[in-house]
Amino acid sequence: MADNPASGSARDTAAVTLSPNEATALVAACAADEPCTSDEIAELSGLGPSQARSASEFLRTKGALEVASEEKLRSVTLSDVGLSYQDHGHPRARLLKHAANADGVAPNDLRSAIDVDPAEAGAALGWLKQNGLLVAGKDGLMRAASEPLSEKAAAAQAQLEWLKALLTRLAESGSEPVSFEHLSDQESALVEAESRKRGKDRGPFRLNETTQRRYHTSAQGRSLLGQARTVIEAAKREIAQLSSEHLRDGSWRDRPFRRYSIGLKPSRAVAGRRHPYREFLDGAKRSLIGLGFEEMAGSLVENEFWNMDALFMPQFHPARAIHDAYFVAQPTHAKEIEAPFLDRVAAAHRDGGDTGSAGWGYEFDEERTRRLLLRSQGTALSARRLSTKPRVPGKYFGIARCFRCDCVDATHAPDFFQVEGIVLGETISLRHLMGLLKIFALEMARSEEVRFAPTYFPFTEPSVEIHMKHPRLGWVELGGAGIFRPELTRPLGVDVPVIAWGLGLDRMAMVALGINDIRELFSSDLEGIRARKLLPT
Repeated sequence: MADNPASGSARDTAAVTLSPNEATALVAACAADEPCTSDEIAELSGLGPSQARSASEFLRTKGALEVASEEKLRSVTLSDVGLSYQDHGHPRARLLKHAANADGVAPNDLRSAIDVDPAEAGAALGWLKQNGLLVAGKDGLMRAASEPLSEKAAAAQAQLEWLKALLTRLAESGSEPVSFEHLSDQESALVEAESRKRGKDRGPFRLNETTQRRYHTSAQGRSLLGQARTVIEAAKREIAQLSSEHLRDGSWRDRPFRRYSIGLKPSRAVAGRRHPYREFLDGAKRSLIGLGFEEMAGSLVENEFWNMDALFMPQFHPARAIHDAYFVAQPTHAKEIEAPFLDRVAAAHRDGGDTGSAGWGYEFDEERTRRLLLRSQGTALSARRLSTKPRVPGKYFGIARCFRCDCVDATHAPDFFQVEGIVLGETISLRHLMGLLKIFALEMARSEEVRFAPTYFPFTEPSVEIHMKHPRLGWVELGGAGIFRPELTRPLGVDVPVIAWGLGLDRMAMVALGINDIRELFSSDLEGIRARKLLPT
């Protein structure tokens, strides 16, 4: 039995006030011979189901009703997908029918034979093959299994029939849920396997679970019966909402108005706002534009040429393993690389070209350089910008979403944002670069401590890493920076020094927003998002 909030204490019945609906529900509950549900109270009282449910719960909080028992009820309805299946047929049944009517059909042609999402058609095809209802011949064509069916295939065929019958039955019930008690064992198993669940929105069935309570009248509730009847009688004369008719005929003068409690807390009004991380990214962009930088932009899908080769990263170098990338399945390669940069970059890799360097000393693979991947570093934006004859002096930045096959932890994610930047000038130096990096860490990330460490990158010399102090995680790497090597800049048509950096905006936001885990930046916890502190503009 559930706990009663009024049990164990003597409540002053004179202090308990009842609304008309509560009074009506209490009288109905007292008239019942045994504990009753809110739906039964609705039938006895004439209230609507939602009114009876609300009144019953309010009476419980006031100690007038007690919960005699609770029961979890499960029911099922059709989702939008299920309604579509009822109208057009389940994809499995449609694929099987198409295969049965054809003398062999290629898998790709079979998947495209029905007008459904490709992933859904692929899943249906896989189910039919797994269960032996579709068989691949030596010619690679798919055919419906012939009679007699194997035991596994016969069971799958029966399941398709049950599925069709259940879709029809639920469609005929309309929006009225069908209780699990009224389903057969086979139907229950189907619903469990095919129901719509969190993260899976293609299920034809929607499972519903409710708690049904049975109430009985407490001693305090019986003592309130007199008050309840008085309230009901008074309610017959009360005006709940003043109308123009009342004003015209003057009937409002002789009738009481329903009392409203103005002491209750109003419903919470939540103001709209941008996501805290979105605000941080916008603030970073405003800060850089305010410093005179011009924004760079580019595609999420890049080729290896601009993502790595144009940055003087050799195709054999272990540094590429750090950029463990996601490669695009279709199409796999870019059609061409812009001229004349392919020849110049290939020469720089091979023997240094006209850069004065010895290069890397290997034969450049022009087929590999066209391979497509998700951008693994924002420096690809800088390489492309340098190839477009940038101004000298000039300052450029980009906020780039990047992708790498990283193990997820408090400071790593498989996709992340980098702020990428370059400054070109005849007299630009490493001192300028370190000054800019310190400004970024102190002003944008709101970090109180920063430090630099020498490091190595194939495309910069000298190279540095910048670290900031996280209040809880300690020293965290923000990113790398340095002066671009001539082997990178000259093939792209630039002959002046270029300082460059790529910093992790996600990690900067962790300090600025007071977050201890990078995954919190993308949380679906609305309360946590609303409570996140606002950054000063």
